[in-house]
Amino acid sequence: MARKSSGNGAKAGAGATPAIVALERAGTAFSVHSYEHDPAVASFGEEAARALGVEPGRVFKTLVADVDGALTVAVVPVSGSLDLKALAAAVGGKRAAMADPAAAERVTGYVRGGISPLGQRRRLPTALDASARSYATICVSAGRRGLEVELSPADLALLTGAVIAPIARG
Repeated sequence: MARKSSGNGAKAGAGATPAIVALERAGTAFSVHSYEHDPAVASFGEEAARALGVEPGRVFKTLVADVDGALTVAVVPVSGSLDLKALAAAVGGKRAAMADPAAAERVTGYVRGGISPLGQRRRLPTALDASARSYATICVSAGRRGLEVELSPADLALLTGAVIAPIARG
């Protein structure tokens, strides 16, 4: 499978994030895009969309929620927000709340603003917003602030075991 890199994207081996390693091991086609992250920026996803020149609906953020006591990953466009009730329903739960950021970092192995749905320490139940199907490719965090991977929504769902459901609003 093809792999392209733009900017100064990570290469396999030294410096590659667990997300990139997981994509390479799976033989999935993807592109790596890097940009200079500004530590003063509050919205990591919107920063990525601006820096990459990609519409915000095509850049997806990775959020970790607690659904009935189980940590669950939600992947939603940066242009919207997570509908916690819809997330709970999508994964067969009753109640959802945002997870404690420290717990999200500990379980995924990534820092806030760089959490990737791929290559996490422990595979968590995952839901991908249905709007992803509108695009041939979407961008998600590659596991580090300032680093994104672009891949097909179908490949992302396959690699994460994600259910695809309308879990975003806005």
